[in-house]
Amino acid sequence: MTSEQDDRKERLAQALRNNLRRRKAQARETAPPAPAPDSPKD
Repeated sequence: MTSEQDDRKERLAQALRNNLRRRKAQARETAPPAPAPDSPKD
């Protein structure tokens, strides 16, 4: 692969990570707090 393709892949990977972080942050802001999971009754 050429360095241009490597650079492009790195930029795309970073953009995907940033997008995922932003979406998760938005979901946390808009979603109601999740109830605590029940402990098993063994």
